[in-house]
Amino acid sequence: MEHIPVVKNYMITRLITLTRDMDVYFAIGLLLKNRISGAPVIDDNNNLVGILSEKDCLRIFANGSFYDMPGGTVSNFMTDVVSTVKPNSDLFSVADVFLQHNFRRMPVVKGKKLVGQISRRDVLRAIQDSTSYNVDNKEINGYITQEMKGSLSK
Repeated sequence: MEHIPVVKNYMITRLITLTRDMDVYFAIGLLLKNRISGAPVIDDNNNLVGILSEKDCLRIFANGSFYDMPGGTVSNFMTDVVSTVKPNSDLFSVADVFLQHNFRRMPVVKGKKLVGQISRRDVLRAIQDSTSYNVDNKEINGYITQEMKGSLSK
């Protein structure tokens, strides 16, 4: 491998973000509408203050049987201690963090400012980029169906 892959080359920068005072049911709607499993929570200065995941939202339903479906703001349900990475972090370290934890994404920060997000899928793209195997490669095409190929290119 000629160069070490780093976060800034694979992270996404156009994010769906939430705020602490946002109604949690509205936030759940955003997650569902955008087909994402979680989103960073930011303050007015774009500082990362937490993350709201599907797992966090499940607490609402689990508690609902006892408390008549409580509502509230994102701050009532978000995780406020968040693992983050810096833009220049190497993806080998990021992959190791993903292997040690259940989360699917990590916010990328410069200081406290949210600048992007890196996911497990982004790390897979780096793996693909470092090999000669891709969905258009004839060696792989013999092993996957057209339907599988279509889902890989999304």
